[in-house]
Amino acid sequence: MKLITGLVFLVSLILYSSVFISPEVFRFVGLLPFFVPIILIANALLFAILALAWRRLAFVPLVALAIGYKFILITFQIHPRNEEAEGLKVLTYNTHSFFYRKEKSDELDPNVFTWLAEHPADVKVFQEFYQDYTSGTRNAIKLLSKDGEYEYVFHAVDGNPERRSQGMAIFSRYPIVNDGVIFENNATNGAIFADIQVGSDTLRIYNTHLESMAIQTGSLNDYDQAKQVYRQTLGKLHRGSLVRAQQLSILYEHLSNSPHPVILMGDMNEVPYSYVYFKLSEKLDNAFEKAGRGFEFTYNKVLFFLRIDHIFADPSLTPVHFNTHREVDYSDHYPVTATFTWQGMDD
Repeated sequence: MKLITGLVFLVSLILYSSVFISPEVFRFVGLLPFFVPIILIANALLFAILALAWRRLAFVPLVALAIGYKFILITFQIHPRNEEAEGLKVLTYNTHSFFYRKEKSDELDPNVFTWLAEHPADVKVFQEFYQDYTSGTRNAIKLLSKDGEYEYVFHAVDGNPERRSQGMAIFSRYPIVNDGVIFENNATNGAIFADIQVGSDTLRIYNTHLESMAIQTGSLNDYDQAKQVYRQTLGKLHRGSLVRAQQLSILYEHLSNSPHPVILMGDMNEVPYSYVYFKLSEKLDNAFEKAGRGFEFTYNKVLFFLRIDHIFADPSLTPVHFNTHREVDYSDHYPVTATFTWQGMDD
């Protein structure tokens, strides 16, 4: 039992440390954080068994859990729901091009536009935003800007920007005084920003879509197919973590030089136990940790236990509400919202 306990403790330390090492530095380190929840459960079970047996050895897994307390906090929160919270309301959503593909249908569901247009968020950012100027029912900018109620920034990454294209968008009820592109990659990934004027304050809003995990979730429904793509999936996860680390370097430098308090949102394709998450946490607070409740998983496919859509903000901004809208089943992601307040907000 001593050997098993010591081995679990050693593995715990290795996994905990992996989140501070960039995949650019150490090959395949980006795969290790996926095992953090497993090692937390292993330590909890080991502690329970040893404690019930009145073994002093129970102290070892207890120490491992204490060292990894941060991982517990980023997994589950018990903050009360504050649905009526007042402040700046923000929303992030990977729209999957506004197509509902859960049942392999390529038909656009108009209900998604209704829900998004009616949601009271002051700032809405979208990834995989499909814009079609040739169709009134698919003209997402017209539908979501609500006849000028929201100002917007749209950066097309793929397609014809004058007809049909896909990219990233930021909508704001407050004036947009500046905007720009940080990077773009492939047909959907990239990062843009917009500076918005809220009263006498200016905030910088980042819309981020980091490199995809590239997991063929359809194959995971079948055991034989899952075995066939196992090695391929590991390779894609490694390459994805490496690209995301490179993209983070660009993004981190940009936000570090921001002249305004930052709110960074989007589909980051990273679980909380990752280098990207912990690197951003060095400078920004995660809204889930401050105001979330439960697990708040954001992925709407077979790997439902993933939280890969995040909202980070400058420590001067206080999250008073956070919610993953799992009732909004139009995409392979769920919309995520948060409400922020700050000192002097109403000045």
